[in-house]
Amino acid sequence: MSSDDTSQSPVSPSPFHHGPTGRDEAPQYVLPLVVHLEKAAPPARTDALRTAARAVLTILADDRSTGEGEWAGAMRDWEDARIRKVVRRARGAEWRKAAALPGITVTGGSAEVRVYPPIPLDGWPKELAKLQVSGTDLDDPEPPAAPDPEGPVLWLNPELEMSAGKTMAQVGHGAQLAWWELSDTERKAWREAGFPLSVATAPPERWRELTASGLPVVRDAGFTEIAPGPTVVAEGGLRFCPLPGVRPHR
Repeated sequence: MSSDDTSQSPVSPSPFHHGPTGRDEAPQYVLPLVVHLEKAAPPARTDALRTAARAVLTILADDRSTGEGEWAGAMRDWEDARIRKVVRRARGAEWRKAAALPGITVTGGSAEVRVYPPIPLDGWPKELAKLQVSGTDLDDPEPPAAPDPEGPVLWLNPELEMSAGKTMAQVGHGAQLAWWELSDTERKAWREAGFPLSVATAPPERWRELTASGLPVVRDAGFTEIAPGPTVVAEGGLRFCPLPGVRPHR
């Protein structure tokens, strides 16, 4: 699912934004993600969400995305414009062709997500352009485990119903906001641990606390599926990805 979201971190300014700005006038790029979705064995929804968030973090941390790396220019162009992520699905031969393009495949318990360096909005490779955006609907066959307090939690708005693809893009935004808040030392520790994180729907009372806490909040622009408003809050972990704030319900 496409995600042209305007998102923000109340902790500090970020390239996510509300309303028209100079970023809208810059050339627009998108970060593509493709989820491996075989009919006979689809991944569990929560695992796919976690894996998508980890995929975004993995490409942000990759040496090719920083400094003089081969993807660094594309990453800078992407972050200089409105931050966009698009999640598509692939199976069989489509997945094999998509996996052959330059990118990084991140594996979860049952999910595989491949993330690619940013591309212009109208510059999709043919192997990705023909993949479906809609129809990425997944379920959890068993109730997900409670969030691990050692790592950060990407809390979902309990009042929203979003497709798995849309939600994957949203938690990717949340993970990116969290990443921007960290020191180099904190980033290194989280990366070396494999980017542990949890994704969970917040209880209504907890959601109200989270959105008023000063933690990074993703605010969707309302272009697809849902009305404009907050979708994800990133809460830091006790060991990895510490963010300002307390965790009174842990």
